[in-house]
Amino acid sequence: MFSFFSKKYFFVDLLEGFTDFHNHILPGIDDGAPDVETSLQLIQKFGEFGVTNFVHSPHVMNDYYPNTPKTINAALAELQAVQPAHIKNSAAAEYMMDQSLMDKLSEEKLLKISGNFSLVEMSFLQPPINLKEIIFTLQNKGHVLILAHPERYGFFHEPSLRKYTDLKNRGCYFQLNMLSLSEHYGRGIQKMAFKLLENQMIDYISSDTHRLEHLEKLQNIKLKSKEMEMLKPVVEKSKGLFA
Repeated sequence: MFSFFSKKYFFVDLLEGFTDFHNHILPGIDDGAPDVETSLQLIQKFGEFGVTNFVHSPHVMNDYYPNTPKTINAALAELQAVQPAHIKNSAAAEYMMDQSLMDKLSEEKLLKISGNFSLVEMSFLQPPINLKEIIFTLQNKGHVLILAHPERYGFFHEPSLRKYTDLKNRGCYFQLNMLSLSEHYGRGIQKMAFKLLENQMIDYISSDTHRLEHLEKLQNIKLKSKEMEMLKPVVEKSKGLFA
């Protein structure tokens, strides 16, 4: 419950019943949880926020994290074998948009977040030179694209939001990282996060949790009433992916 006498509110108060669909909780297959014990710690911490449903999204990134549906589902099975009975989870992936992904399209079926929604990302250094072609190809294969953490791509930062608008016009949905509401990634990224929210360009939100420290920081994020009001429909739309 929110107090009318409080000037700021805890963001996690919005998360009861939320399904976290961008996280790196699965054990030992990317830069997230290194083992099952850590996975369980993360799940337990999420439970303090009322979050017990997960779609796990480990990186699929060429030579760094060459995950496949087989490796991802194996890690999911390992976790499900020991997790509490009330936890509900499934597996998807966070796909790097590069030539390696294009090559996969003819070899394997990509793991989706929900329905036809697929979670994609790009390098933080620069966008792929054939970004438009990748988007077009994925969409022609039936994928509805959710771009992970658009606020973190510094090469898109400009006052007009022109580059973001172009991606939206191409049919991409935007998923904000919860920690971008704080200075965790830097003030510039926090500023862009709120600018995208203010311009109603953010469609979904998720945690992108890699380690316990992230959830501890998330627990302490306080926002103004106006900021919470901007976020409520985004949180509800995110819940709606799994209704």
